[in-house]
Amino acid sequence: MSKLVIVESPSKAKTIKKYLGKDYDVVASMGHVRDLPKSRLSVDIKNDFEPKYEIMKDKQKLVKELKSLASKSEAVYLATDPDREGEAISWHLSYILNLPKDFSNRVEFNEITKTGVANGMSHPRRLNDDLIDAQQARRVLDRLVGYKLSPFVSQKIRRGLSAGRVQSVALRMIVDREDEINKFVPKEYWSIDAKFTAGTSRKAFPAALYGLVGEKKLEINTEAEANKILAALQNGEYTVTDVKNGTRKKSPAPPFITSTLQQEANRKLGFRAQRTMKVAQELYEGVEIDGMGATGLITYMRTDSLRMSSESIAAAREYITGKWGEKYLYSKDRVYKSRSNAQDGHEAIRPSMPSLEPDTIKHNLTLDQYKLYKLIWSRFIACQMADATHKTTQADIECNGYVFKASGYKVTFEGYTTLYVEGKDVDEEKNTEPPELEKGMKLKAKEITPNQHFTQAPPRYTEASLVKALEENGIGRPSTYAATISVITSREYVKREAKTLVPTELGTELTKLMKKCFPKIVNVKFTAGMEQNLDTVEHGELKWVDLLKEFYGEFDETLKKAKKDMEGVKITLDEDKTNLICEKCGRQMVVKYGRYGKFIACPGWPECQNIKKYLVETGVNCPKCSGMIVERKTSKGKKVFYGCSNYPECDFASWDEPTKEKCPKCGGILFKKKGKKVELYCAAEGCGYKKDGE
Repeated sequence: MSKLVIVESPSKAKTIKKYLGKDYDVVASMGHVRDLPKSRLSVDIKNDFEPKYEIMKDKQKLVKELKSLASKSEAVYLATDPDREGEAISWHLSYILNLPKDFSNRVEFNEITKTGVANGMSHPRRLNDDLIDAQQARRVLDRLVGYKLSPFVSQKIRRGLSAGRVQSVALRMIVDREDEINKFVPKEYWSIDAKFTAGTSRKAFPAALYGLVGEKKLEINTEAEANKILAALQNGEYTVTDVKNGTRKKSPAPPFITSTLQQEANRKLGFRAQRTMKVAQELYEGVEIDGMGATGLITYMRTDSLRMSSESIAAAREYITGKWGEKYLYSKDRVYKSRSNAQDGHEAIRPSMPSLEPDTIKHNLTLDQYKLYKLIWSRFIACQMADATHKTTQADIECNGYVFKASGYKVTFEGYTTLYVEGKDVDEEKNTEPPELEKGMKLKAKEITPNQHFTQAPPRYTEASLVKALEENGIGRPSTYAATISVITSREYVKREAKTLVPTELGTELTKLMKKCFPKIVNVKFTAGMEQNLDTVEHGELKWVDLLKEFYGEFDETLKKAKKDMEGVKITLDEDKTNLICEKCGRQMVVKYGRYGKFIACPGWPECQNIKKYLVETGVNCPKCSGMIVERKTSKGKKVFYGCSNYPECDFASWDEPTKEKCPKCGGILFKKKGKKVELYCAAEGCGYKKDGE
């Protein structure tokens, strides 16, 4: 009889099967097989919050196959992902397959390599009840909040809204930042910037006015103050009065954890958090590599630990020595300290085989896989490389009682920066190396320029900076960041402008309602405290039922009070108002949201039940009649096309989007044809005009 190993995904199963051989069957559960049904709350609040799990409808056939395989197997090993969620999946599988509770059949693979799989299989353990309880507490907690709050906010604002425990806090952070930006009052200030040359050199170097000699930094608030200083400097002599030369060392960033990987992939690659995690999962589970077969290229990608195995550090150091020589190797093994609240269940995210250079396997990877693997590989190798060293210069330059300061540096040894430099959320000023300066040296002022500035409002969040803020505030866990951002954007609580996250009117009003009625749910400190409580459950120091009892009593009272206080209140968004007047009662009609999407209705319901179809106007007139071209959907609602608002009287229709741009040849409408290459074309008969689009 063979042994059965159950993992979560087919690609992971394929890679592991290669290492385990013919004596093992390796199959995938395709994620969760048992969960709380979506159709109801499925939590028995009165009976210690007992969850009512069911086998998922789309997994019933798979479960039958797993039961059949398990009954014929010599042993069953549960090898789902090595985290809370994976532990819970293994627990559900153990229950469904009726496996002995005290059997050591749980195995974990930190990396899907021959060594990683062998290590995992040689150290099976029992299921961890504390991990399972922590996941169960989170699942029930999120179900209670979501299923109790969502109907309330839907009733008060718009049908189909959701209010989750973590997503509501993330949304609040974005809304609060937008409020800060809107309330911000810019303050004027001035700087006086100079460019000097020394001796016979023609190369100018920059300096900035600091203030009066011997006094603290001078604030220049108006143009008049700046002009007064310029007058005092006119025709003055500029002398170097102090020079400080020094040496500075810069150390590499630590290897990635989940949050820093998401941040850096967003900064450097433009990847959204969900895209990063999808590609990282592929790299972890295994990719077909020439001569190696299916191979896991990185360690497990959901971690907040900076720990690295001694073997991986040794492999990185060996690679560095062979590639660049001893000079580029740090004097000893670099180790990094994880945050105090890190789980430390897994290593940092690193290449499973540090010697496997990204460029040597580029042809085996998709472009996204190559980019992310190179980022992970470079960051890990760099963390064991020598510091970069800079020769720094700081100089004071005086004239008529005023002092300018100049600074800069020269790279004397590249060290780790020859391979990798960490990205920044805010661009740093470009370094300019000053020339060799000596005390008493006279300088020539090439230009002295007053510059007006205004203080800047705090920047909007990007995905990278939001993930960083969530982590710093203890909101959610590494595995939740991508899903949280996905939810608030897909539900149109937040929109993307360039790389920034901007709250919509819907998101803003939802946050206002939550702050008014459920202040604790959207309180950053309260949510972070709840996260710590879940960690306490994981450590076996708190019973999950006790955690839920403490939370739910107050939550339920708050919900009852909110329903009473907000009885009869309906919030209408400006974006839901239309210019249409109800022809039956004269009221201004509004956009409503039903089971089948948007429609236009009279707000006087139920007295007036007038409704109309919701049409998205393109702003382009129909080429066949006087109507407007509107966006429509096919009968099954899966595909968008464009037709005349006067249908069925006018039968104009097009799959391609009309633009407001006119044909230069005949004056007709230009349509946009999308594909690998966007093209604008004129649909007028006999015209034939085309051009490349954007």
